[in-house]
Amino acid sequence: MGHSKDEALRISRRVLDFLGLSAFENRITLKLSGGEKKLVSLATILSMDPDVLLLDEPLNGLDNNTRIKLIDVLKTLDVSYIIISHDIDFLLDCTDTIYMMQNGRIEKDTTVYTHSHDHAHLLGHLPHQH
Repeated sequence: MGHSKDEALRISRRVLDFLGLSAFENRITLKLSGGEKKLVSLATILSMDPDVLLLDEPLNGLDNNTRIKLIDVLKTLDVSYIIISHDIDFLLDCTDTIYMMQNGRIEKDTTVYTHSHDHAHLLGHLPHQH
């Protein structure tokens, strides 16, 4: 991206530190877990100082600790992002606006009302529908 080697190292170390990945600087990518690879991929993109991030199902395959870490990172970023996800709780936690797709189109000028159905009953361990 036109940076000197020293500047590129400074940028990459700053981003790794921001993501809590300082110890990853000399690790071999092939030996990282799936979640670690996703975080290193995010570090790669963030080091390029993007204007916008497009994240497609970023929590897929992540363990709970890595999910929490990624959510915390997204909340502190000073960059716009678009997230495609089926995880409504994640979207509510990380975004200001949620749009839904219907019939292959993004629904515009529509308010999305999110809600949950928490309930309990004696036969909850049996498969059922509501």
